[in-house]
Amino acid sequence: MTDLDPSVTERIGDLVVEVKSFKTQFDVFRFMKRVTELFGARCFMVLNMPGPTTRDLGSSSIITNWPSDLLTEFDQVSLLSDSPVLAHLRRASIPFRYDVDDNALLRDPRSAEVSKSLFKRFRMNRGAYFPVHDASGARGAVSFNGDREPFTNNEMMELTYLSIHVFNRLAEIRELDSRNSDMLTERELDCLNWTAAGKTSVEIAEILTLSEHTINHYLNRATKKLDAVNRTQAVAKALRLGLIK
Repeated sequence: MTDLDPSVTERIGDLVVEVKSFKTQFDVFRFMKRVTELFGARCFMVLNMPGPTTRDLGSSSIITNWPSDLLTEFDQVSLLSDSPVLAHLRRASIPFRYDVDDNALLRDPRSAEVSKSLFKRFRMNRGAYFPVHDASGARGAVSFNGDREPFTNNEMMELTYLSIHVFNRLAEIRELDSRNSDMLTERELDCLNWTAAGKTSVEIAEILTLSEHTINHYLNRATKKLDAVNRTQAVAKALRLGLIK
């Protein structure tokens, strides 16, 4: 395998430093979109390793910019069940390139043509997967997909290193989110719940028989604890963490 030249090594170092500074999943999402474009791919996905009984890819995805129609159709026709990519990920920890035409030869005849047609329609003919794991040992993978030429050896090395840092940073962010959520009080959760239901501060104050000033205080404190920039983001984060419904 060819050694990376100094300019490439510097680029990797700069990107990894950036990853370490991220505070939210959205920070990582924006970064991954940029990296995807930088490497001439179309889409990315960061996922937890699907369990043996998992039938849909969507539930295992952590962050992705796959077209929603592609992901929906993929799951509707149960393409995960005999996926050669998933089988490879489960038995090996080495990054690998893939091509939909080659993968189709390894699929059940009933799903082979459906899979090929689907991915080619969205111009995701080939790409690469990078097996990863976090500090707790939880396994996952990072993928980059598109219709560009196969990734070079140097690009595979770069993306392997970046994928490791991205997956681990996402795990650290989830841990920080969990710690922050533990500190939310019952009143703060009440206010977030009512905000999620579309109520204003004035309406919440009437419901909880508190002053509008107190409601705003609870919401501002919850927003800060969740490391969100505003109430809308705080509600979205609380929903994602399962703190409110």
